[in-house]
Amino acid sequence: MLPQLPQLRRDQFDNLEKHTQSGIEFVERYTKFVKERSEIEFNYAKQIRNLSKKYQPKKNSKEEEENKYTSCQAFLSTLNELNDYAGQHEVIAENLTSQIITELLRYLTELKAERKSHFHDGRKAQQHIECSWKQLEASKRRFERDCKEADRAQQYFERMDADINVTKADVEKARQQAQMRHQMAADSKSEYSNFLTKFNQEQNEHYYTLIPNIFQKLQEMEERRIERVGVSMKTYAEVDREVLPIVGKCLDGMTKAAESIEPKTDSKQVVESYKSGFEPPGDVEFEDYGAGQSMKRTVSETSLSNSRGEAKERPSGGKSKGKLWPFIKNKNKSPKQNKEPLSNRFNEFMASKPKMTCLRSLRRGGSGPEDFSHLPPEQRRKKLQAKIDDLNKDIQKEMDQKDALTKMKGVYEKNPQMGDPASVDPRLVEIAMNIEKLQYEVQKFEGWLAEVEGRLPSKSDPPRRQSGLYETQNSNSSTVANNCAQDRESPDGSYTEEQSSETQDKVAIANTPEFDDEFDDGDEETLPTIGTCKAIYQFEGHNEGTISVTEGELLYVIEEDKGDGWTRVRRNEEEEGYVPTSYVEVSLETTAKGAMTYI
Repeated sequence: MLPQLPQLRRDQFDNLEKHTQSGIEFVERYTKFVKERSEIEFNYAKQIRNLSKKYQPKKNSKEEEENKYTSCQAFLSTLNELNDYAGQHEVIAENLTSQIITELLRYLTELKAERKSHFHDGRKAQQHIECSWKQLEASKRRFERDCKEADRAQQYFERMDADINVTKADVEKARQQAQMRHQMAADSKSEYSNFLTKFNQEQNEHYYTLIPNIFQKLQEMEERRIERVGVSMKTYAEVDREVLPIVGKCLDGMTKAAESIEPKTDSKQVVESYKSGFEPPGDVEFEDYGAGQSMKRTVSETSLSNSRGEAKERPSGGKSKGKLWPFIKNKNKSPKQNKEPLSNRFNEFMASKPKMTCLRSLRRGGSGPEDFSHLPPEQRRKKLQAKIDDLNKDIQKEMDQKDALTKMKGVYEKNPQMGDPASVDPRLVEIAMNIEKLQYEVQKFEGWLAEVEGRLPSKSDPPRRQSGLYETQNSNSSTVANNCAQDRESPDGSYTEEQSSETQDKVAIANTPEFDDEFDDGDEETLPTIGTCKAIYQFEGHNEGTISVTEGELLYVIEEDKGDGWTRVRRNEEEEGYVPTSYVEVSLETTAKGAMTYI
């Protein structure tokens, strides 16, 4: 028997098939790794962008106003650089997807098709050689069978020929049968020899030509796969390296923004922003105390007791003009009754919050008067100057449009085919009316600016003991009386609407010498605690310098009411600010009570 076909033909193909399949799985795993890295970069960039957007200053908010400070500008620059930094991570994600993931997915498709083709050729060659082997085995078995049959026929002929009892015809028949079997054996031998020669040739071609070629192709395919993985890994690193210069610039921009912070510049801007233009207080006059005469109680803004008692009795609801506006004197008041200091009445007047502004400001959608009379002098001057600058810019824009339309009209007059000169006239008339309105607005605001600049104190003016808030209110009294009626809201939410005549009465009272004397003298500002106070109403404290309090809260007094209706209090070592005097009940210490005024 021929030896069996060597197992090398099948085993090595199986091993190669397993190896190449594991190589494809490795490429797929690496592709999945890069894909997940790309998703991480994209999500990271998205989160960084959302973070940058979250901390961007919102329009028309306090944060936007603070952008004038170098520290806020540096933070804004950092946010912008961070947004660019996020963009670079998006570039990484996009490059990983386009340069690696997409290419590897396409290459995997080609690799699988090529691997399938090579193994198909290998299987075909394997089947062919196995088929040749089977044919050789079949021809060998036929040859062996025919040989045995020929031997038996020859032996049978010889026996028949030796037997004398057998007829000559039977002997001849046996002889012919033996010859036929020998011929069949010879044919089977020839066929077996041909199949053997053919199989040897095919086997030689199979093992020395076909299979080596297929293995060579598989080897080249595997080497290309490994090389492609290496190129992808190199590209993976290059994608990160390409964005490093821009990332470095982003970081340099953050560093530069941090180095651009100027504390002194910021502090100067704070001074300019909150510079009020109020006059400093004057000296406190000395009052002698002699035998047989009582010391004159200074009628000043430190009087607190009577207004506190009245605040306690203030109802929680309803409208009470007499209590909310304490300027109208009660002519039927008994002489025996204690006269309440005028400063207390004025404190309540100044502490009252306006419910509505004038109608003109409402039409403009503003929260204050058009002339900014609700602001301190210096702040009012800055607002008016800024308004004038904006109006002048608008005038310049209108003038530029007018000049352009005038030139266009001249071109139309010279070349009528280009357009009708009369078509420009309506627009010119409209622009002229706009310029006239803007110029009127500029004159109006310049008048208010001149009024403010005339009232601002100069360095050579002698100091006076007068509240800046009162002076601002007094200087704008005519505007308040002529433009609109003022509404004042009580601490519990109720409000009363007073007519302009009542407002004029209050202003007239405020202009009397007796009223001015209320604010001529006072104590120097002191930071140490001088007493305690209890909030009898809730105060939100939205404005700068104020502090919010809740009803019944106990606070420390560090500065008395100076006549402007505000008392400076402290909650703890870090929180302090001003609250309306009429909103708290003050209890001063023994050393401070001597300065209190009773009438």
